[in-house]
Amino acid sequence: MSIRKQATPPRLITVGDVVAAHSRDLGEWTAAQIVRLDADSQTAAVLELDWSGPEPSSVADLGDVAPLRLTHHSWNGALSFCNHAWVLPRSHKVVGAMPLLHDKPANCWASGWRLGDQLARQRRWESGVHEDPIAAWKAKYTGETVNEFLSRPTAPRPEVTHLTITDIDSLDCAQLVQRFPGATWLHLHGRLGLLSAAGELNRLTSLQGIRIVDLFGMTAEDSLRPQCTPELESVDLYSIAAEYASAMRSTWRPEIPAGTYVSVVRARKPEWVEENRNNPLRDWDGREQISTATFKRAVAQYKTTRKAILHVFAEEPADVRSTRMEEIGRAYGEAFNKLDRRSGFIETVEREELFAALDHIVNEAEALHGPGLEGARDSLVVGVESVRDW
Repeated sequence: MSIRKQATPPRLITVGDVVAAHSRDLGEWTAAQIVRLDADSQTAAVLELDWSGPEPSSVADLGDVAPLRLTHHSWNGALSFCNHAWVLPRSHKVVGAMPLLHDKPANCWASGWRLGDQLARQRRWESGVHEDPIAAWKAKYTGETVNEFLSRPTAPRPEVTHLTITDIDSLDCAQLVQRFPGATWLHLHGRLGLLSAAGELNRLTSLQGIRIVDLFGMTAEDSLRPQCTPELESVDLYSIAAEYASAMRSTWRPEIPAGTYVSVVRARKPEWVEENRNNPLRDWDGREQISTATFKRAVAQYKTTRKAILHVFAEEPADVRSTRMEEIGRAYGEAFNKLDRRSGFIETVEREELFAALDHIVNEAEALHGPGLEGARDSLVVGVESVRDW
């Protein structure tokens, strides 16, 4: 469920306001101007300024400022100008207002404000440094590598403040907090994985942002609490345990006017998790252009195709496999032609996911019958390509 629409920003900002925030990349404060507000999309068009310095108390402290123009990499002098969710983060403050420095609509959208990132890149570029430095305060792991790291008796890494972990099958949050006690931004992406001891994240008292995707096992008691994480300014949850989703939504929505962005989408019940654990098309459930009926038909066709492929390798002679794979591929392509004619939902991403689903089945067949099924994979694709309209 997304944030309920409001007529005005929940934390007061108006067109012309100048907001300031501290940038970790710059080691200083930086500033931006609010150029437009859109109630329909709940966004603010934010123009970054070419300024950094000590914490300002008013617009006068900025001096004679200008918009930030980007020439690094392939920006070619474009303004650093983007639409953001219009919840002004807790760590940002309004220092006053000035006449608009730009009055055109922004044509890009970003998921977080991150003031100072572009200014830091621009200054490095101008100084002759064309590669972003490796920041000791950022760390990225896969679920497998972080669990191996957590299992070793090594010292904590308090310098890491921005931590991203992907492809999580299971993760113990108690161990995570012990090893990364200084985390302020935490991104956890699972594979319908298990997040245990999630309540321990309340020990991250400086936490500012959390994003959790496709992870389960959390209960209402594990919810983050404002009194424990008072600086939290972004709660972004997608495809997570329903009980935890409900508790986090009810706990943090009252904090939106104080500067916490809240998005809780696709709360999943345990039955959904079990049913979709081996379903590579599960992300279609609830996607904007895909109806519930279309999702169910797509999953049914995937299961039919999977059953047919596994049957070929378990029961049929090797000399007919190539022909049978082409037949199955054609049936798969034609079935999704028919589905797509009804609602036109297959775009670039969905097309790639449909081919990835076939790869998933072949990988499963290889696990059961041994490697060397590339010919079968090729034959499937030939069959699909001979008929598909998507």
